Amino acid sequence: MDFDLLVHNAWPAYEQRSHDGWVLRYAGGVTKRANSVLALDVPDDLDDAIAAAEAFYGERGLRCVFSVGPGATPGLDAELERRGYEVVDPTVIMAGTPVAEPDREVRIEERPWRAWLEAWWAVDGRYGSGVDEAERICTGVPAWYAAVEEDGVPLAVGRGVPQGDTLGIYCMATMPEARRRGLARAALRGLVRHAGAGSAYLVTTAGNEGAQALYRSEGFEIADRYHYRVR
Repeated sequence: MDFDLLVHNAWPAYEQRSHDGWVLRYAGGVTKRANSVLALDVPDDLDDAIAAAEAFYGERGLRCVFSVGPGATPGLDAELERRGYEVVDPTVIMAGTPVAEPDREVRIEERPWRAWLEAWWAVDGRYGSGVDEAERICTGVPAWYAAVEEDGVPLAVGRGVPQGDTLGIYCMATMPEARRRGLARAALRGLVRHAGAGSAYLVTTAGNEGAQALYRSEGFEIADRYHYRVR
């Protein structure tokens, strides 16, 4: 699987500019994934391409960020390191063919409802008031939104993006007071069952060993890695 493009397409920046084979992505500063350079091709002029990326983000008041994944431009990581770009957010990509059924009811909708957004943002809202931008990113492609609820309140949520014969799983989050009850596991299983895809993948930070253990127990294994370079 081409994880660079799968992740790019599942989490689409609402502003994208092509430059010499690279994609410069912007979405209000919400998440590095949607506000970074996807550098897969070899530009005619590497110095010019990096300068164009730095100008693009500078005009928008952001630091310049490069996503360095399995298909990144050869030699780019070393060149960015030479220029003083720091490694940020090492991430693992996990893939598998999970088949287990959820052991509780999972609500699934085709659009995120307000309570779903509020639950996700309460856990993953690292970007201040960017929930509207985050919703715009999420709804940029068809997706399913899952929640395990109690009394109509989402306690664990997730987002599944159908991508051919695989399912991209994003936005997995559980409210702190509801953890260690198997709710995230149920949301994950609900998305996989609903999609009926032959495989699934997800991304999580390299340091989040708890999440990795959960996903491994559901049939996922580390398939690749990526990180960001930021200056």
